[in-house]
Amino acid sequence: MGHAYTPGLKVTNKFLLTKKRILPLKGEVIVKKGDRVTPDDVVARTHLPGVVEPMNVANILGIPPEDISECMLKKEGDAIKEGEIIALSKSFFGLFKSKCQARIGGAIESISHVTGQVLLRGAPIPVTVKAYIDGEVVEVFEREGVAVSTWCSFIQGIFGIGGETHGIIKVVVPDNTAILTDKEIDQSCKGSVVVGGSMVTADAIKKAARVGASGIVVGGFDDKDLRGFLGYDIGVAITGSEEIGTTLIVTEGFGQIMMAQKTFDLLKASEGRRACINGATQIRAGVIRPEVIIPQEGDIHVRIENSDYRELGLRVGSPVRVIRHPYFGMLGEVVDLPPQLEELESGSHARVLEVKFTDGKTAIVPRANVEMIES
Repeated sequence: MGHAYTPGLKVTNKFLLTKKRILPLKGEVIVKKGDRVTPDDVVARTHLPGVVEPMNVANILGIPPEDISECMLKKEGDAIKEGEIIALSKSFFGLFKSKCQARIGGAIESISHVTGQVLLRGAPIPVTVKAYIDGEVVEVFEREGVAVSTWCSFIQGIFGIGGETHGIIKVVVPDNTAILTDKEIDQSCKGSVVVGGSMVTADAIKKAARVGASGIVVGGFDDKDLRGFLGYDIGVAITGSEEIGTTLIVTEGFGQIMMAQKTFDLLKASEGRRACINGATQIRAGVIRPEVIIPQEGDIHVRIENSDYRELGLRVGSPVRVIRHPYFGMLGEVVDLPPQLEELESGSHARVLEVKFTDGKTAIVPRANVEMIES
C-alpha cells in the first residue's frame, strides 16, 4: 500500500491537550501543581520595565553639564510624578529661576555629568498570564509559568485574526453551506463564539464586535473584506494581536468554502458549551494555527491510546483537503496512492493520489497539493 507523510489539521472529538502559559520575563507563579483553573484565572504575573524618557536637563536649565548635580532636586533611584520639578537653577543673585519638570511618572534612572542628560524610567508595567483554558495545572516552571492540561474537542483552522478569548458556542446558521450575515447577529450573541457556515461577511464581523461577541468560527472569508475590515494587508507576519473586538477563525480558506461537515457537526454537538479560541496564525517557519478548544470533563491522568497521524502518514481512506487550484478547498477521501511518479500538466513528474470528493467526483491530485485532516 502506498504511504506518505503530509501536513494536516487536527479536528477531533476527544484530545488530551497541554498548554504552556509562560511569562515574557521571570516573575511570580501564583498557582501550584494540581490546581484546577478556568480561562480567566491568572496563573503568573510579572512587571515589564517602564519606558525610558531622556531629558537634557542641562539644556533646559541653561547650565553646563558638570553643574547638573547642584541643580538636581532628585537623585538616582528617587520616585517621581509626572509634572514634578526634578531640577531647579537660580541665576542673577537668585532673582531668576529655571525649572525642569518630569515628563513622565516613575523614577530617576541615571544622571550624566558629561552630557547633562537625565534618564527617566516610567512606572513598571504589570503583566499577567491567564490559564486560557479550563483544566488542571500539571507542571510549574519556577518564576516562568505553568502547563495546563485538559481533555477537549479540538479544531485547528486555516487562518485567524484576534487573540485569546472564550465564550459559549452559538450556532446561528442552519448548515455548513450557509453564509453568515449581519442578520444572524443580535444581542443574544454577546459573549458567545458564533458559528457560521461557508462564509462570513465584513458587516457580520463588525456587528459581532458591536454586540460583544467573543468570536466567530466560519468556513471562509473574502480576503478583500479582510483588507477593508483591518485597513491594511496582513502579509506574512503572525496574527493574533489585532484589536478588532472579536476573534475570527476561518476553518477552510479564503472565499466561500463550506465548513467541513465533521467540523460543523462537532461544533453543533457542542452548542451551549464553553469554547476557548485563539486566532493567532503564522504561515511561515514555526507554523501556528488558529484553534478552537472545547474543554471536557475527564481525568487527565487516565490516558487512552491515540493514533499519531505523523507516524501513520497519508493512506487510503485518509480525509484530506486540497489546498491548490483547481480543486482548492474541496474535501475528500484518498482512494488510491499509486507509488510511481506521474507526469503533470506542467511537464514535471511527481507522486500523486486519487481523491474522491464529497460530491462523489474523483480527481488525480499531486500529493503536495493536499493536507490531511486528522481525526
